[in-house]
Amino acid sequence: MDMGYSEKKKILILSASFGDGHNQVAKAICEAAEFSLPEVEPIILDIMEWVHPHLYPITNYLYKRGIKRFPTVYSYFYKRTRETNSFSITLNSILSAGMRSVLQYINTIKPAVVVSTYPFAAGIMSKLKEQGLIHVPIVTVITDYTDHSYWIHPNTDQYIVGSSQVLEKLISVGVETTKIKCTGIPIRQRFTHDYSRKKLAAKLGLDPGKFTLLVMGGGEGLIGKGISTFYALDSIQVPLQIIIICGRNDKLLRQLDEVAQQSKHDIVLRGFCEDVNELMAVSDVMITKPGGVTAAEAIAMELPLMIYDPLPGQEEDNANYLLEAGLALHAENESDLILKIQLLLRESFVLSRMKENIRKCQTNTSAFEALNAIIRTYSHQDSNDFIAFWPNKFRGELKNSDPESHPYLVEKNIKYEV
Repeated sequence: MDMGYSEKKKILILSASFGDGHNQVAKAICEAAEFSLPEVEPIILDIMEWVHPHLYPITNYLYKRGIKRFPTVYSYFYKRTRETNSFSITLNSILSAGMRSVLQYINTIKPAVVVSTYPFAAGIMSKLKEQGLIHVPIVTVITDYTDHSYWIHPNTDQYIVGSSQVLEKLISVGVETTKIKCTGIPIRQRFTHDYSRKKLAAKLGLDPGKFTLLVMGGGEGLIGKGISTFYALDSIQVPLQIIIICGRNDKLLRQLDEVAQQSKHDIVLRGFCEDVNELMAVSDVMITKPGGVTAAEAIAMELPLMIYDPLPGQEEDNANYLLEAGLALHAENESDLILKIQLLLRESFVLSRMKENIRKCQTNTSAFEALNAIIRTYSHQDSNDFIAFWPNKFRGELKNSDPESHPYLVEKNIKYEV
């Protein structure tokens, strides 16, 4: 496909490591561009590390410790700033400091478009545009199934959202419909592949026929009460396979390693790992905190969720979305967690119904659709007559069929061009 570029266009993706989801979405968009658009060069920048290189390690540590130890404080600030008001504007101005450094970087690399997967990056970009310091298109990718005032800024050219509910919320606060694209939360391509459970189980040393729980609490391994949650799971009488991802929480990993050998269950312990997609593929249900990206990955893998101990704020909003859509169950406490797992073991139709609901809202092309919306902010192509990418998965299907009748093209009302 001839894109008409004489040189590579740069896509600058601004992210941050305050929660792993922002970085995962940035990587998903980057992978999609590298996979399908050789004419484009994606560049990921951790904006908080760039703007505050000396303060960043401290603020990142305080954020992760604070949200765990003082969730009510985080909840207060989240709810207090949910809608735009004098308090939210003041706090946003403080947290969005660093415009000069960002402007200098933009002037150096001269991107064709800037994409923000972190809310305060979106705020900085909007202010730069408001002051006439940049004229580049700016795109915001909301990485949760919810809205918040810090994602929404007057000079944003395009919003990419994960659900129709978020789209409707943005419209309700005055965002133009034409500026919103509902693609699903962009996820990395490893979560969109078809896997053989039997082959993966053999690779990982697991029994493919045994009911398998995947326990994951995000990059920091923050889930439940840690060791006590493990003991609660151990009270289940039916022998299970339990894969526990402790993330970067080395202390939890050491604690669990000391007691795992005494469990009646087959326990697999992992620290921070990149093969989460394979672990999802061999699991029957995932116990997790409902981060937006983790939920999107599980949906793509057709893996039902057990929501446990969500943090206040966006995780609670994500939980509400997942529960209302019938994609998850919610465990109120450790006792309820055990009861819910026993329900799944006893009543297989519950999992089957959840999987059926997942298939209804599943999309495996979110990163490519998001990329397409990003490209259009500077290519000015009509969305019904042009597509800036096409995954090889669909190229192969189209070679042996009539492109006009391909179900994906029909659903999205897109004309395919070779």
